[in-house]
Amino acid sequence: MNILYAVLCFAGLGVLFGVLLSVASRVFEVKTDPRVDQIKECLPGANCGGCGFSGCGDLAERIVKGEAKTNACPVGGVEAAEKIAEIMGVEAEAPVRMRAQVMCSGVNGLAVKKYIYEGEADCNAAVKLGCGDRMCPNGCVGLGSCVKHCRFGAISVIDGVAVVDYEKCTGCGVCASFCPKKIIKLVPFEAEYHVGCSSLDKGAVTRTYCDAGCIGCKLCEKACESGAITVSDNVAKIDYTKCTDCGKCAEKCPKKIIKKGKK
Repeated sequence: MNILYAVLCFAGLGVLFGVLLSVASRVFEVKTDPRVDQIKECLPGANCGGCGFSGCGDLAERIVKGEAKTNACPVGGVEAAEKIAEIMGVEAEAPVRMRAQVMCSGVNGLAVKKYIYEGEADCNAAVKLGCGDRMCPNGCVGLGSCVKHCRFGAISVIDGVAVVDYEKCTGCGVCASFCPKKIIKLVPFEAEYHVGCSSLDKGAVTRTYCDAGCIGCKLCEKACESGAITVSDNVAKIDYTKCTDCGKCAEKCPKKIIKKGKK
């Protein structure tokens, strides 16, 4: 009988706690706006973080709260932006397609190395040892941390420098966030020109460790009629809001590191 009473006691407690939990779940229920789930269905589910938030679910909540734009997802493109705008009852804003661009041309044979690295094949690990094995403090490490984190297989390392496959690139920016040198930038997908260098040293110094480095001569800056390219911190930079793709900067560049085409 004692065993029976114990069993009945535990069963009764189980029923009581179940009722209490059920009541508590109703009392403390956090109601979710149905639009959040609707927006999540429109998003690609890559959870790449390219929108600046932790994932697609977080972005959906932010859009509903008005903390993110309906075209914030760089992966979903125009179709996703239009569907989300319809759910939110606002006018659709077409997203500007972006692409990742590696601002380095120091392939093997052009960039001088200071030692032979034999550690972990990871850029972030390598830079802890004298900022990497290359003399250039702002050059591509070439060990593929960006490759490992790209969910779309859009980036690879060729001849010691990361290279982007633009047809696969969604412009999410994850590769850029994992680059320890911060030399991967997002530029408009249709941009014809880019500066293939990130060196911040003076030209005389850059020449000592890279045959493909910007020397800060400002010939490109003088040739640009739209004021789209300037030299600051000893390296040329393009303002894509002003660039007309005329190509005069590339023609004047003595080091040929202002490159045409998506490569």
